[in-house]
Amino acid sequence: MSRRMAGVSLIAISALLFSTRYLSAAIFGSGVSSWNSKLFQAMLTYVGNELVTLSGMALIGGILYLVWAELDHRKGRDE
Repeated sequence: MSRRMAGVSLIAISALLFSTRYLSAAIFGSGVSSWNSKLFQAMLTYVGNELVTLSGMALIGGILYLVWAELDHRKGRDE
């Protein structure tokens, strides 16, 4: 797998993890009869911040891989 493909894959994983947090909170509160923003924020606290942390790490890793691939390309060391 090339560095560019690894970078794009890590960015896609980051987006998936980030959206999973909101989807989990929505599923967690699916039995609620009425919705408001405070209730949804409470549901997000029950889900936790681990997904945001992992998403940020995957995003940073993806960006670093893309930059690394671009620098190698400019130096003429393509894979």
